[in-house]
Amino acid sequence: MDSLELLSQHFEDGVLALFKHTLTSTYFCCDGQFYEQTDGVAMGSPLSPVTANFFLEDFEKKSLEQARHKPVCWFRCVDDMFVIWSHGQEKLTQFLNHLNRLHNKIQFTMEKEEEGHLAFLDMGIYRKTDSSVGHKIYQKPTHTNLYLHKFASPPC
Repeated sequence: MDSLELLSQHFEDGVLALFKHTLTSTYFCCDGQFYEQTDGVAMGSPLSPVTANFFLEDFEKKSLEQARHKPVCWFRCVDDMFVIWSHGQEKLTQFLNHLNRLHNKIQFTMEKEEEGHLAFLDMGIYRKTDSSVGHKIYQKPTHTNLYLHKFASPPC
């Protein structure tokens, strides 16, 4: 597991053993059938965001160091990146291809600014007339304002 290898560079053996046990002993039940998760980190585990962040921090550091052309800025929130690019469309496509070649289980997609607007997370980012950047709350057109009750059972 790539994450365990990376974590071994930051933690001593005892802590690493706890990480390994937690990250490789994930079982769940769906419709009465038990399953073992064999790849990735468990959804909902308190260790999952920490582990994913360690991995992605290392991934983005290496990917930016190796890139021929770099973004003007790169902001990451969990696994979503906001990038400002100044090298043109062709080099942007090359950069996306570069990111997608670095790890066989990580594939990035890209959404580009349209008419001065870009949806990012729950924000609408837009270009102001003075070329600065503004933001406002954004909801996808398919948003229904429907939410799961806190006691609802998750679907399988």
